[in-house]
Amino acid sequence: MDGADTVLAVLDKIPARQAITPLISAIYSQNPRIRWNAITALGKTIGRMASEDDMEHARTIMRRLIWSLNDESGGIGWGAPETMAEAMVNHRGLYEEYARILLSYIREDGNFLEYPPLRRGALWGIGRLGYADPTILKEIESRKYLRDYLADQDTQSRGLAAWALGALGEEEDIPALEKLTTQDDPVAIFLQGHLKKISVGEVARGSIGLLSSSRS
Repeated sequence: MDGADTVLAVLDKIPARQAITPLISAIYSQNPRIRWNAITALGKTIGRMASEDDMEHARTIMRRLIWSLNDESGGIGWGAPETMAEAMVNHRGLYEEYARILLSYIREDGNFLEYPPLRRGALWGIGRLGYADPTILKEIESRKYLRDYLADQDTQSRGLAAWALGALGEEEDIPALEKLTTQDDPVAIFLQGHLKKISVGEVARGSIGLLSSSRS
């Protein structure tokens, strides 16, 4: 059991409401390891809260995260889209209620996040949720919005969109992904408890492989 697993095991023994405030503080950390571990733990804690018949309080925390992304909040909302996704991964009911809001953050006709680092968080969250359970995100046609980002000027956004399409795309998305396969620009993606840096091209090739295997 590594350090993150130990923290999660300890948090499971603490009442969910007591764990929320310190975890919200930790998602603002400038240390990537602390920040990502806090996102994982907070999402799991919100999901546990919803599962323990405290759904209304779980909704309150989700609304707090949503508010932090609003210009009127006076904050920046660091880690909010990622945490929302983690919470949805951990509770189907939250997924059903908030998937459309998460998707709206990358839609220019929705609650579009103007600041690229925040928008990257939403792209990562869509991918994270898509790999865990693609059903609802596929129903709301998330792939067509992700495809727009394959030509984005922001390298991180291109890579994250290519990664997410591996879970949420269709066979017809392969030609668009193929255009990225020679790009050596690095993209950072938090995967399986670790922040990994790989090239956009490698990400695109991986997604093409997943989409190709799904059709066979």
